[in-house]
Amino acid sequence: MSTGQPPTSDREPTSASPTPPRPTPHLLPALDPLTGLPHPPPLPFAAPWHYELHFPCDPRGPGIARVTLRAVLDAHGLAQLADRAELLASELATNSVRHTKGPASVRLQWLHPVLRVSVWDMSPDLPPMSGTAPRVVGVEAGGGRGMLILDTVADRWGGCAMGEGACGPGGKTIWFELNLPAPPPSPTASALAA
Repeated sequence: MSTGQPPTSDREPTSASPTPPRPTPHLLPALDPLTGLPHPPPLPFAAPWHYELHFPCDPRGPGIARVTLRAVLDAHGLAQLADRAELLASELATNSVRHTKGPASVRLQWLHPVLRVSVWDMSPDLPPMSGTAPRVVGVEAGGGRGMLILDTVADRWGGCAMGEGACGPGGKTIWFELNLPAPPPSPTASALAA
């Protein structure tokens, strides 16, 4: 017959020594799962870096590029450039998927205070470059405004066609640059005294 209580033991209970509290995991340095060594510290804000994303000729590619671009810029403290970079990279990546038959890639490069985003695809055909006569697009047209948006939003942009060779399949790269706005100058003591 069960009394609802755990069975008693013939042995006397031992007093377990209290275990010291373990440090909170999020306060420990992150360890590499393969080597067990701590990860290096994050790069300083002004240090150069680059990321590159390759994607197939798939209509989901531009959306994945947008999400990735925003995540990288947010992680590096460049959220103020994210909206413009996302818009322009999306335009270029969408053109790559719509007008070429092969893969494409988006590359982000930070050289403080300039972000350069490059989109490569398999087509060697360059769009009309900045400074040429703009293409007239009807009000009701469903497309054709990408280069006008690039001209308006980017601080600088350009492109180059690449021949096929030992370094790769050729194609073209269109790039744009966005400058990080300079912080306003701090007021000097003489200006504060006035």
